[in-house]
Amino acid sequence: MDIKNLIRTVPDFPKKGIMFRDITTLLKDPVGFNYTLEELYKLAKNNKITKVVGIESRGFILGAALAVKLGVGFIPIRKPGKLPAETISESYELEYGSDSIEIHKDALNSSDKILLHDDLLATGGTMLAACKLVEKLGATVEQISFIVELSFLKGREKLKGYAVYSLIDYDSE
Repeated sequence: MDIKNLIRTVPDFPKKGIMFRDITTLLKDPVGFNYTLEELYKLAKNNKITKVVGIESRGFILGAALAVKLGVGFIPIRKPGKLPAETISESYELEYGSDSIEIHKDALNSSDKILLHDDLLATGGTMLAACKLVEKLGATVEQISFIVELSFLKGREKLKGYAVYSLIDYDSE
């Protein structure tokens, strides 16, 4: 199945010149959604994953489904101020400025083998910050998965040394 055909491209969103890859059209198709979940599961099933960590917000959708399918827990990484208990944070650079993400301080431990998931790999900054959060808590990043990769932005280069997988690649805007 070619799930790339189920992803809508929205020109000039969120700003002029950006071709936004919208996975909501994939998610609303039950066959495409299930196929995507199955393909991500195949990549992870033999890696002895103990937790799936998903990045806000679209990383929650398939990340949580993957956790259920793998029979492991799901941990959210959120924007600042969204998690109710004690957190640790990691900052990362954006095109103009910086941002940060947080995880609960008690979410992971040194015996955890983590599958990090997000919907899309662009520049890699958010995922690298997520890797650092996981490692600050003593856990090991076993695998990183994405539905979509924008390889022309070279985000994979920031994630050198990690096992990175994506299902769909766009090599140009």
